[in-house]
Amino acid sequence: MIIIYTGNGKGKTSACVGQAIRAHGQGKRVVFGQFFKSADQAGEQKILKNLLQNGFRADGLGFYFEGRNFAKHRHMALELLQWAREQCGRCFMLVLDEALYALNAGLLTEDELRGLIELCRDANTHLVLSGRGLPAWLEAEADLVSDIGERKHPMQTGEKAQAGIEF
Repeated sequence: MIIIYTGNGKGKTSACVGQAIRAHGQGKRVVFGQFFKSADQAGEQKILKNLLQNGFRADGLGFYFEGRNFAKHRHMALELLQWAREQCGRCFMLVLDEALYALNAGLLTEDELRGLIELCRDANTHLVLSGRGLPAWLEAEADLVSDIGERKHPMQTGEKAQAGIEF
């Protein structure tokens, strides 16, 4: 199954974490990777690393601003993609948080992501992807898409991101 959490609202990563915990709680092997977040940047990482051990990877370079350090970000995205490919068939569920951001920034190509989807399907590995800007081709490939909308957010009134809420 291909599962996607998308939309402009807060909670896509939280949905991915919840999906991972649900599968793990059923005794299933879960592998979880994050494209942009560096290690120990966000609260969920400590829990996931403890829970999933070497099945968790977050070694990104942090936020990506279009054009800045493209080669380095692309390199890190390809390393995570290769790691993800190696996990197909070895786990019940593969979660790639922020994959749509990587795709839309050109750090991953459509062909690369399509290849991963095909590999996961062939290996009977459920693939969970998240991020904004879901392209039509990927929505058509997906089995389940949740669109997380935003109605109100403290950042709209100038509040800064808070530890334990946004990260």
